[in-house]
Formats: sequence, C-alpha cells, structure tokens
Amino acid sequence: MSDGVGESSQGIVSGTISIGEVLSLLKKDFPDVTISKIRFLESEGLVSPERTSSGYRRFSQHDIDQLRAVLTLQRDQYLPLKVIRDHIGDGLPDPDAPPKIPIAGTGLQPDDFRAGAGRVRMTREELATASGVTEAFVAQLEGIGLVWATPAGHYDEDALAIASIASRLSAFGVEARHLRSFRVVADRESGLVEQIATPYSQPRDRDGRAREQETIRELASLFVHMHAALLRAELTRGGRG
Repeated sequence: MSDGVGESSQGIVSGTISIGEVLSLLKKDFPDVTISKIRFLESEGLVSPERTSSGYRRFSQHDIDQLRAVLTLQRDQYLPLKVIRDHIGDGLPDPDAPPKIPIAGTGLQPDDFRAGAGRVRMTREELATASGVTEAFVAQLEGIGLVWATPAGHYDEDALAIASIASRLSAFGVEARHLRSFRVVADRESGLVEQIATPYSQPRDRDGRAREQETIRELASLFVHMHAALLRAELTRGGRG
C-alpha cells in the first residue's frame, strides 16, 4: 500500500503528488526509471517523501528535484549511490558540477548493464557483416565463449558489440585466441557481482528484485571503471600513456 495510485484526496499533503505522477514526470528524461527504482532510491536514503495517514508516498517539488539530480548524477557522471548519498548530506547535489572522484573515460554507465530487450536479432552471416569480420572469425569467437547464439540461432546486441570490438582489435594484430583471458576475467567478476548483490534481493518481492538489479548494474559499471583506471595507471607508470 505505497503506490498512491487511485488514492482519494483525503489526507493528501498540499502541493505534493503521488509516486505514479512522479514517474510520469521523470519518464520524459529518464525512460528506464520505474516505480521500483524510485522506491529503491528511497530505501537508500536518497529521497524522503512524506506519507499520508494511509501510508501512501507524497512527493514535494524538492523530492522531485532531488530525484532528478540523483538520476542525472548516475547517468552522466557514473557516481555510485554511496557517493551521491554523501553529497545529499550537504544539500541538493548539482548535476552540472564536476564529479568528486576521478572517473575513467569508458563512456559506460550503470543503465548500460540493464538486460537487453532483444532489440538485435542477427544470423551469423549478418553478425559478421555488421561487425566487419568473417563468419570464420565469428566462429572462433564463439569457440572461446566470447559470443554465443540463442537456441533459435540468433545473436544479440552484446554479440554485435563484442564482435565489433574484436574486429577493431584484429587490425592491431590481436587474434581471437588472445581474447580468451577477457572471458575468464568476465566469468570471475560476474560471479563476484552476483555474490555481492544476492543479499540485496531479500525479501524476494518486486522491490527486492529491483534492489538486486540496481546493485548489479552499479557494480558492473564500477568494475569496468576500475579496469580502465588500472590500465591507464599501468601505462602511465610504464611511461607508455
């Protein structure tokens, strides 16, 4: 009893709106935001809406501005929620301010790790053509577990991204077999991400699943940034950056 959908006007705080109305406002700039995401941000102490006597959430303009700032910081500056929460303790965060922590320039953000919606469905021939490699090269990537087809024989957007990057690396003499270590590292790290995120899924309700998925996306983004920062540091230390 917390959505506020269909709530009567009795007990509503003046000048506030329901969580459903907040969602409608935010969807224009943040298409992936959901009611579960808003609840998750509240549970993390990033927004504190008032409650009616019936327990429904009511959001003020300040709450809405704060949600926009949090979502913008996540999307544009890749800041983890803990850092954003610390900022909020000093007042409403400024989305246009430079990040307080150095962020490696990967171009990735947490929402980039949201499960794909099957927007890309390619045959092996189509994947090879789109990524600029041969079907034999795709077969090599598949042989070492870097790409894989669905049971129906199609490849998705992740396979396209991986094959395209492998194609660009091949121009530098990097062969498919050289990429096996990436798969090993990804397997280990995905296991670690899932292990860390599991406690966030309790209880197994809608909000629990939302917390788990949000945690997985944020951890995955941070892992990528860590890789980029470490590689940059190693190259700089070796005088090659």
